[in-house]
Amino acid sequence: MQGSTARRTLIERIAAEHPTIRKAWVDGGYRQHLVEHAATLGIDMHIVRRDLTTRGFTVLPRRWTVERTLGWLTNHRRLARDYEAHPHRPEAVIHLAMINLMTRRLTAESTPTWRDA
Repeated sequence: MQGSTARRTLIERIAAEHPTIRKAWVDGGYRQHLVEHAATLGIDMHIVRRDLTTRGFTVLPRRWTVERTLGWLTNHRRLARDYEAHPHRPEAVIHLAMINLMTRRLTAESTPTWRDA
């Protein structure tokens, strides 16, 4: 499946399974026709682009949130490497990892990760 086709499928799946999502920030891989398609589904999609006038590394708005979240997910051993044969398994582990993260934050509990062992 090509990237554009996969992105379109992802947008449609998100709109169908999560109808309350109204705004999304995406990287430069998304093109205008995908932004327009998302708009027909009720999602206001913004492409986060790097400022061409700056040199070197710069933190992009909203992009850092995604990178940070992916970093948190890799703290869970099952997600550190891609061992799974079917996509529904890592998807379930992602749900468990995020539930674990949220409950630790709500309870202010500090539990060691597999890296701390």
